[in-house]
Amino acid sequence: MLSQLKMDDRVSSRPAGVVILGGAHGTLALARSLGAQKVPVWLISADTPLPRFSRYARRQMTWPGPEDDGAVAFLLKLAETEGLDGFLLVPGGDPEVRFVSQAIEQLSDVFDVVLPPWQQLKWVCEKPLLYRRARELALAIPLTYEFTSLEQATAAALRFPVILKPNMGGRSRFARAKAILANDQASFLAAYKWAAEQIGFENVVVQEMIPGGGESQFSYAALWNRGAPVAEFTARRSRQYPVDFGYTSTFAEVVDEPQLIDAARRLLGSIAHHGLVEVEFKRDPRDGSLKILDVNPRPWTWFGLAAAAGVDLGAMLWAIKSGHEVGAVSARPNTSWMYLVRDMVAVSKLISSGRLTKGAYLRSFGSVRAWATFTASDPMPGLIDIPLTAWRVLTRRILRMR
Repeated sequence: MLSQLKMDDRVSSRPAGVVILGGAHGTLALARSLGAQKVPVWLISADTPLPRFSRYARRQMTWPGPEDDGAVAFLLKLAETEGLDGFLLVPGGDPEVRFVSQAIEQLSDVFDVVLPPWQQLKWVCEKPLLYRRARELALAIPLTYEFTSLEQATAAALRFPVILKPNMGGRSRFARAKAILANDQASFLAAYKWAAEQIGFENVVVQEMIPGGGESQFSYAALWNRGAPVAEFTARRSRQYPVDFGYTSTFAEVVDEPQLIDAARRLLGSIAHHGLVEVEFKRDPRDGSLKILDVNPRPWTWFGLAAAAGVDLGAMLWAIKSGHEVGAVSARPNTSWMYLVRDMVAVSKLISSGRLTKGAYLRSFGSVRAWATFTASDPMPGLIDIPLTAWRVLTRRILRMR
């Protein structure tokens, strides 16, 4: 309650700027959205440097990271020395979300934190709790197995293929991989032991693999303010990399899926959500149901689609925090976003397997109104992203070979 009161007290005064912690493409898109409104943006990251190359980042710096014991002290000292009192504080990555939400009492003394406290937020961030809450609300989820030991996992009769996921994103190699596919018992046990060594047996989520690729992936995207949606729209993550269960989206487009809105509102309303959020779903072709996969209470990879579709969530966040009313808006149809470098890799696999034609791929460019990194008004991140992507792919391959 104390944190909410502190946040409420700041609503009537216009913030002086925004601090974004971590993140990559979603952070870049948010910085551009805010920068277009002449908002001073500070980027603080211990991860990818990509957003720092944006001309809309007024200040950029590294820090010990959200898992460092001195993280709170670092931010409070920075606010004191740089005059950041009253700045909005927006986490851009999963570790930053956990850190900010858990430290909200201390951070809210200085910043206007755009998140709920952890006792609320954990119910959508930690996957075991998310699926429990979804079941309580009668929302569909994938078949999920609950194991706390290798012995339980070995004795279980699984329905293959299965996906292994971390209970929440983080810095471990398993968390960065996001998901591992296992087609049989031997590969499952090997992957389970490897993942558990990094994050613990109880933190490894095992689920059935829902058939279908990116064409079956949907998302609810929104800005919520103190428990109620301010703006929202739905999208299909039509192509992703890897193509069957995406490490990242590569082509996302606006679609009209009212069922997503109803399910997401029930879920987010149950925690009185506050801030930006994306809820991921997958349509199960076996029964047509839309099953909840994940919740991202931060800027997500294709966040740039929002502004391109006329639902500029970053600008709206700044508006409501500045005391302005935000009118109802609808996302423009036939609007899409593309992560060109990775999409080319995904498309090559889809075409070679007969799941996509060259003509359909070329036609998809006609609706692209936003790119993951490139924009004429801020070109440097687009130029930097190619070598950065190549380096990430190369280092991951080296790690797999070791």
